[in-house]
Amino acid sequence: MATFTRFIALGDSMTEGMCDEIIDGKYRGWADRVADTLAKESPNFSYANLAIRGKLLHQVIDDQIPSAAKLVTGPETLISFHAGANDVLRPNYQAEVAFAKYEKGVSDLTKTGATLIVFTVIDRVEGEGKTAKLWHERFSAFNVNVREVANKYGAIIIEADGAKWMADLRFLASDRLHLNSDGHWRLSQAVLEKLGRSSDPSWKIPLPPAPEKSKARKKLEKTLWIIAFVLPWIWRRLRGKSSGDGRSAKYETPITWNR
Repeated sequence: MATFTRFIALGDSMTEGMCDEIIDGKYRGWADRVADTLAKESPNFSYANLAIRGKLLHQVIDDQIPSAAKLVTGPETLISFHAGANDVLRPNYQAEVAFAKYEKGVSDLTKTGATLIVFTVIDRVEGEGKTAKLWHERFSAFNVNVREVANKYGAIIIEADGAKWMADLRFLASDRLHLNSDGHWRLSQAVLEKLGRSSDPSWKIPLPPAPEKSKARKKLEKTLWIIAFVLPWIWRRLRGKSSGDGRSAKYETPITWNR
């Protein structure tokens, strides 16, 4: 089992850690949690997290990958790359274009000599109708591309298929998009297990069935969700704005990590 002396996390809000607990003014997130464990293996361990919420695939590739490449010290550097989900959610999404960009990103990262991990996503969510169908179609195709590219370039895949619990809304924040603290903890355990590290096997255990909600309660919750999250998201899109505008990464340069 390789010992990693550096971990560089790339991507968007999921890797930034949005909606996890806040420590020192920053979201913690699954990547920080993975760094907690890897740091115990080497006194020289360092960690950088270049992920910024709202970033599209081309922004991660153009802005984060060149910065990450300068920080790689060899196969003892671990890089996580997860990007493209924000693109899939856009009305003008073009799968073929996104898939080609994704492969270029993975190709560029593997050329650095680092050990690379990538992620598939949950492709089926609660609910029915056109939105749920479109989500499934787009993200299923996204996952197929991730697997093909990962296999082609020898990247490690963190499979959402092995974590069906992630589709449970109880592991999501109130925006129904980002993981909450329990979700981030579980994802960190999945990553550590895949890397051959000690992990808590309870991360795989689904929660017991949730109490059934009345139709009125479901309708109310959906209405509040649309008002609080969907409409602001649409308003940002109409103005060409992103939640990540003007933000910098949590840890732009590698820092000694010892929490």
